[in-house]
Amino acid sequence: MSESENPVVLRVNDLMVGYGGSAILKEVNFNLRKSSCLVIMGESGCGKSTLLKTMIGLLRPQLGSVNILGKDLWGDSFEPDRNLLLQIGVLFQGSALWSSMTLEENVSLPLQIFTNLSSSEISDLVQYKLSLVGLSDFEKFYPSELSGGMRKRAGLARAMALDPQILFFDEPSAGLDPTSSRKLDELIIELKESLDLTFVVISHELPSIFSIADDSIYLGGSEFSIIDRGCPRWLLDNSTHAEVRSFLSRTNHHEL
Repeated sequence: MSESENPVVLRVNDLMVGYGGSAILKEVNFNLRKSSCLVIMGESGCGKSTLLKTMIGLLRPQLGSVNILGKDLWGDSFEPDRNLLLQIGVLFQGSALWSSMTLEENVSLPLQIFTNLSSSEISDLVQYKLSLVGLSDFEKFYPSELSGGMRKRAGLARAMALDPQILFFDEPSAGLDPTSSRKLDELIIELKESLDLTFVVISHELPSIFSIADDSIYLGGSEFSIIDRGCPRWLLDNSTHAEVRSFLSRTNHHEL
């Protein structure tokens, strides 16, 4: 596939992020092409969530840039470019659904706020988004009436409401049983391939990592930066960093 057909949609350059005067990550550089899935890996406390916050507009970088679809998300402002934020979707670890709203109302909310679509057009889009994640018959259900896996899929439907080009996931398999986790992985792969969506996923779950990742970066806590990058299966056998090989060879992963 040519570069014009598979362009870079996310580029992180010389990024330094942290809180106050302390840097949690520094000199972070990577890019991501359209219709691929990048997994961000590393031990607890290495800065995965902090990096995610910077990429989705919640934490201004101390240095460097986050470039989305050819434009700088932060620029010289203390606030992120709101038009660029409409080009991304986020699935938070706990799904972050409004408990007092039905699934239909949850998925409708971004469309009501950020578009001028009619009620009937929004309703049609909501039905379509829920059908994409296998929840066609659950429009009137409340989050409390759903299983953990179904809530994750409902959160994904809402993240896709505005047709974003890049989806960011924070530990999508957290709290799910193996069967629900596998179904969510299969859904990510299906959406990537059928809709040309691009995914950035934080995960420590090895079955998911090996299943969904086209590429990965590993954040090393002691280095405060990326210490290795590549397909996880390749890194398992070829990484020159013992920390990376150890992370990827834990005994609870599925057979390779």
